[in-house]
Amino acid sequence: MAHVNKVLRSINDQGADRCVDIFRRPDGTVGFEEFRRDVEDARGWFPIGGHSDRVFAGQAEALAAALIDVAWLRPAIGNA
Repeated sequence: MAHVNKVLRSINDQGADRCVDIFRRPDGTVGFEEFRRDVEDARGWFPIGGHSDRVFAGQAEALAAALIDVAWLRPAIGNA
């Protein structure tokens, strides 16, 4: 059976067509990725950030990096 990452937090933009997931890998490390979806495409979310291979010790470190690298994220959290 393949191991999958466990999403710890998912943050959507205001239009709910982009999100950042912060996740824990089976080895215990943490990462994040930015995703996009198009309402007319029923296939769902697509990774667009190229961040998923980055490794962080914890959720706070991953979120801090995401806040720097994903332009829409800080305003989205400020509106949450």
